[in-house]
Amino acid sequence: MSDIAVIGLGAMGTALAHAFLNKGHEVTVWNRSPAKAEALAARGAVVAKTVEEAVRSSPLIVACLLVYDTVHEALGAAEAAFSGRTLVNLTNGTPDQARAMSDWAARHGANYLDGGIMAVPPMIGGQHALILYGGSRQAFETYSGRLDALGASRYLGEDAGLAPLYDISLLAGMYGLFAGVLQALALTGKAGIPAREFMPLLTAWLEAMQGALPKWAEQIDSGDHTSNVVSNLGMQADAYVNLIDATRSAAVSAELVLPMQDLMRRGVAAGNANADLSSLVGLLQRPKPGA
Repeated sequence: MSDIAVIGLGAMGTALAHAFLNKGHEVTVWNRSPAKAEALAARGAVVAKTVEEAVRSSPLIVACLLVYDTVHEALGAAEAAFSGRTLVNLTNGTPDQARAMSDWAARHGANYLDGGIMAVPPMIGGQHALILYGGSRQAFETYSGRLDALGASRYLGEDAGLAPLYDISLLAGMYGLFAGVLQALALTGKAGIPAREFMPLLTAWLEAMQGALPKWAEQIDSGDHTSNVVSNLGMQADAYVNLIDATRSAAVSAELVLPMQDLMRRGVAAGNANADLSSLVGLLQRPKPGA
């Protein structure tokens, strides 16, 4: 018996398997293309010939595949082997997919944890890797020691959908930030300013603006978006026009920043001109038809 079986050896799955080996665990691996297991086999991993063989090799199965459909396709061939085992699915997906996968595991007698990997493959096993887990508390308490080989483990609750919900929400914040950075670099670059020259100023500005976020959290939780506002929505909506006009004047695409202008205008029209930007969360939770 192995300590852990890893199903799927793409870039992330391979990094997971190496991290388990680095901590001295006995690891069995399986991948549709066996050649991807060669480097792991050279380090002592056992290469299973079938998914069922991999599942039967360990009480803890970690799956990391492309999408949930791939997980169902791969694990469907080993349904009978899951009884009494724990399945940890680290495949990126949605909350609904995670809950459906949890139901699938329960029907086959397995405990289930869904995980959100907040790291890229080179970070796995390092101090900055964070893995979010939702699902069986018993499974997490039993195996968190082994799972800690991948990075810091954070348990969110019994709902398996919480892990992808947090994962996707964190990614939303990341991509929103990246969108603003891309827009800024497009504008300055069009003016002939090197990105490496502008970046330190942009980084410092973004770090300073992070100070407003805890206040936003308080406003959103309390529902009070009008107390102690220092830069209200109406003023920012008026000033935002300049961002759009300057972008178009520079012959730079405004496609990344136009949706924010539309949302600001909706907020002002809804009577929130004196509120903080945090009030826009409410509009997002009541999307326009077709949005």
